[in-house]
Amino acid sequence: MQITDIRVRKVDNEGKLKATASITIDEVFVVHDIKIIEGAKGMFVAMPSRKGADGEYKDIAHPINTETRNNLQKIILEKYESTLDEEKE
Repeated sequence: MQITDIRVRKVDNEGKLKATASITIDEVFVVHDIKIIEGAKGMFVAMPSRKGADGEYKDIAHPINTETRNNLQKIILEKYESTLDEEKE
């Protein structure tokens, strides 16, 4: 599996949500609404989720294992940082 495109859209607010991202996998499958959040321990990625009838949020798309989750988070946060750097120039 290859991430073939990442698009980051900054969110203009003062909250913890800093941006949303979309990824394209193998140029044929897109996942939208990945959240980039500033938490107490630093930036992290939250996968798209939906609130269930019980009030709990459940991911509707997510990596199956820790290694894939970590790799995905790493490349999305790198793209977020490069987007911030481009805006500064």
